[in-house]
Amino acid sequence: MTLLERVWKYTALGASTIMFEEANPILGGIAARHGRLGMVGVVVACALGTWVASVVLYYVGFWRIDWVRRRFPKKKQLLDGALEVVQRHPWRASLAVRFAFGLRLPLPVACGAARVPVGLYILASGISCWVWSLAFAYLGLAFGRAALRVFLFTHRLDVRLGAIGALLGVVLFFVTRRRLIAERTAVVLTGEHIPMMTSAEREVHPTFLPHRTDKR
Repeated sequence: MTLLERVWKYTALGASTIMFEEANPILGGIAARHGRLGMVGVVVACALGTWVASVVLYYVGFWRIDWVRRRFPKKKQLLDGALEVVQRHPWRASLAVRFAFGLRLPLPVACGAARVPVGLYILASGISCWVWSLAFAYLGLAFGRAALRVFLFTHRLDVRLGAIGALLGVVLFFVTRRRLIAERTAVVLTGEHIPMMTSAEREVHPTFLPHRTDKR
């Protein structure tokens, strides 16, 4: 593999990590296990990719929070909830940008909108990105062989398609419950319940249905 090819692979890996999340460092660790990529390069690419993206999102919130609200009106409740988290715990929120499931995009924007000191944010988000990248890359490295065996245990197309379908079902489950996950993440960060769902969503979600208290 030439130097240009290596640079391109690591650049593509890092640039796409903000979209593919944990899949990139895990797959990068698997590739490193089989000698296709270097482990150090995988960790650095994923960490820098998410770090740069989180800083860009911070400045989007710092300079253009009103535009974000107008551009994504359906995300207003989620953004307001993230902003409340940041205002209560700016350091903790900045440190959790990569581990705040359900708030990974709105939390950096909220940090900028809340005017968290840029030095504090860059330091805390950097720690978060590097620890996250290192953890999941080594997870892929450690379980790379087992993961490949799970996928390659059969040559039957229907079994493989079933496995892919199950994986997509898990992804869909987390996507549809992202606001509920965001609320639970906010509880972990602040110790208090911060609503991130609209009243209409609460009415239909079984988690928020009122409990019956029969008194006889």
